[in-house]
Amino acid sequence: MLLIAILLFGSVIGFNLFKQQKIAEYMANRPEAEFPVTVTEVKAVDWVPVIEAIGFIEPNQGVTVANETSGVIDKIAFESGTQVKEGQELVLLDSAVEKANLKSAEAKLPAAEAKYKRYQGLYKKGSISKEAYDDAEANYFSLRADIESLKAAIDRREIKAPFSGVVGIRNVYLGQYLQAGTDIVRLEDTSVMRLRFTVPQTDISRIHMDQEVDIFVDAYPEMAFKGSITAIEPAVNVQSGLIQVQADIPNSDGKLRSGMFARANIILPKLENQVTLPQTAITFTLYGDNVYIVSDEDGEQRVTQQVVKVGERTKDIAHILEGVKPGDVVVTSGQVRLSNHAKVRVVESNATTPPAETPML
Repeated sequence: MLLIAILLFGSVIGFNLFKQQKIAEYMANRPEAEFPVTVTEVKAVDWVPVIEAIGFIEPNQGVTVANETSGVIDKIAFESGTQVKEGQELVLLDSAVEKANLKSAEAKLPAAEAKYKRYQGLYKKGSISKEAYDDAEANYFSLRADIESLKAAIDRREIKAPFSGVVGIRNVYLGQYLQAGTDIVRLEDTSVMRLRFTVPQTDISRIHMDQEVDIFVDAYPEMAFKGSITAIEPAVNVQSGLIQVQADIPNSDGKLRSGMFARANIILPKLENQVTLPQTAITFTLYGDNVYIVSDEDGEQRVTQQVVKVGERTKDIAHILEGVKPGDVVVTSGQVRLSNHAKVRVVESNATTPPAETPML
């Protein structure tokens, strides 16, 4: 039994040693792994750097039209969503009492004026006292002031557009009683829109008046609205270290609306002969950003891992500041299985090409 046990265990150990020897021989004689990759050749191009910012679209002028005095709506002189001119009547409140009082005062004015002028001549001749002349003068000018006051009261009951623009949806109805300060309708001048955003104080030296700005909104993701900087806040916010900037955007086609969230790219001077790479070519790690450069060694294609310094990124393109030069062949996909000095095979693939349309889920 002891001999049987020794033979049994010895055969198992011998088989494992034989197996490991054969595996080692196979691995030693196996051809070196060759990984398929896609590549791109680095070329010198012109790069336009930008300062990115975000903000909200505002109108050139915008106000919620409201009434100064209370009263009943006698007339609504506009339609929702239409264009109105400066000074155009929008809503008329009932002013019958004020107009009647105005007629009464205007009817008394000629007699008061004639009496004032007559007393003025008599006073110069010494025929009446100074007191009588002062009373006639006071009555005349008081009546004129009452007439002006009544005209102003009637005018305040005629709500007019303070500037030309587009009105929104009205919030009142004919015959409705309005308290003073009731919101009637929103009026906005949308011929020129404004974008207010902030930039870090470290970028103050790179911005200036009339500088070109590209604005993007989610409603038109592929369209860049051209604008320019028209105002720069003179003071930096001491708490955030940011400075406010305002850009004007022509809006003759009316596509921009106030309240839209927008992204702004402040255009900086163009840089020539710069290196750019697809962002898929860059491997981002905790130890830095790397790329794999392909080179020929004894008729074989191998890769060398290279540390790069990445600048700005725009969509799928990255600006490379250091580490890559024009003429280098850089791996754009298939880096996951690569290591330094690995053997590769260049293949054609459109895996990194973005589709023309995003597929529906």
